[in-house]
This record gives sequence, C-alpha cells and structure tokens, in this order.
Amino acid sequence: MTTATLARRPVLSRLRTTRAPLYRLCLGFVGLLVLLAIAAPWIAPHAPNAVELGDALAGPSAAHPLGVDASGRDTLSRLLVGARTSLLGPLGVVFFSTVIGVAVGISAGWRGGWLDSVLSRTTELVFAFPGLLLAILITAVNGPGLAAPVLALGVAYVPYVSRLTRSLVLAERQRPYIEAYYVQGHSGTQTCLRHVLPNIAPVVLAQSTVNFGYALIDLAGLSFLGLGVPPLTPDWGRMVFDGETAIQSGYPLSAILPCVAIVLTVVAFNVVGERWADQVARRNR
Repeated sequence: MTTATLARRPVLSRLRTTRAPLYRLCLGFVGLLVLLAIAAPWIAPHAPNAVELGDALAGPSAAHPLGVDASGRDTLSRLLVGARTSLLGPLGVVFFSTVIGVAVGISAGWRGGWLDSVLSRTTELVFAFPGLLLAILITAVNGPGLAAPVLALGVAYVPYVSRLTRSLVLAERQRPYIEAYYVQGHSGTQTCLRHVLPNIAPVVLAQSTVNFGYALIDLAGLSFLGLGVPPLTPDWGRMVFDGETAIQSGYPLSAILPCVAIVLTVVAFNVVGERWADQVARRNR
C-alpha cells in the first residue's frame, strides 16, 4: 500500500448510506425538511404573519390544514416559513464552531508545546461557562435577534469541536505515512492540510451534525424565553411561546406541532450524525 493510499482515504466513502431503515428514514426526513425550508415562501398557503382574527384558534380546515393560532395566523404557513429560521440559526452555530474549533484543535494537536497548553487552557475556560447562559446574557444586552445567540452558542460549542479535533490529530500524527511524507521532503503544514485534515474531516462532520441538533434545541429555548428572534419572525421556538395562550384556551395544536417538529428534527440529525461517526469508527479499526 502506497503512502498516498494511506493518507488519502476517501471522505465520501466513509459516509456512504447504509441499509439501516432508521438511518435512511432520518436522512430522508432531513433532506425533505431542507427542501421544504427552501421552498417555504412559495408553498406556504398563507403569509406567515397574515392575521384573521375571526378564525383565531380555529381547528384544521380546508383553508387552514393545521388550524390557526391565537393571533389568527395560519399554523402550517408559520411552520414552513419558520423552518428557515429554525435551521439557519443552528447552521450558523455549527459553521462558526466547526471552523474555529478545527483551527484551534489542529494548531494545538499538530504544533504541541506551549501553543497546545495555551489553547487547551483557553478552551477549558470557555467549556466551563454554560453556553446557554452566555447566550442569555448577550441577548439580554443586545435585545432580541438571531445574530447574538448564534455567536454566543458558536463560541460555546468551539471547545467540543477543538477537543475532538486535537485528539484526532494526535492520533493521526502517530501513523506511518506522516513520517514518510517528512522523509519525502514535505513540510509539516503541507502534510497537515493536505492529508491529516481530510482524514479527520468525516469524524468532525459527524460531530457537527450532532451539534446541529443541540444548537437547534438551545436556540428554540431562547426563542421560547422571548430572547431569540423578534416576535413577528416565524420560528418554531417562538411558536411554542405564542402557543401558551392557545393551551390555556384548550387549543394546544398550535403549540404541539412546533414541539413535534423540533423533536423530530433533533432526533433525525442525531441519528444521522451518530451513524456517520459509527461508520468512520469501524473503518478506522
């Protein structure tokens, strides 16, 4: 087996679809959800903020398949359009935490020495501070919005990614192909970026997929507390908050449906992420 074969193990082949029914079902659900979120403005039967006070708390009907909330807004339309915000926020958290976490983890694991000590102590300090509390504090200062919670949670999730990346890099440094590339005259930076980074990418991707579900829960919780998106912005967490009035009036559907959407989405992303992680682990044995 050549050095190139050892170093360049295909990323996509590690994440190939298995025949596990639950995994395939969850992967299909994630794909469908993304498509619905993209097409939401065109397929939603009503404008998400259109108010029909005469239909407030009305049950399912031909005009409103999932009923109407306490403010007279179509529940289905708000679920579809709210999927955009509910998915975009966690995507921002995962993107930010993955980029920064991978950079920190690679720097600490590959360079070692004093840099490893400084970066490790810094990530431990961030790790010790609850991310959700940080998001609440920043949002309380800046007011409702999506940017502040996404940034705060992104920072809070960095230690999870950096710790994983560092451990993977330390393990990868012990493989024979690393020394072989040094003998061939490749620089450390070149070897790390061209060969080590692609090898650890599938595991990091799997962890980021799981982190997506956790970030969705955290952002939905902030919206439920009134600290997330502005009141008129369609969002699943905000819909649960708005649905309290409906529950008290004996019409819980407008609050239950976004809860179900959140739970199903989190479960689907966790199943997909854990399946990918299992596949990579088996291939690395």
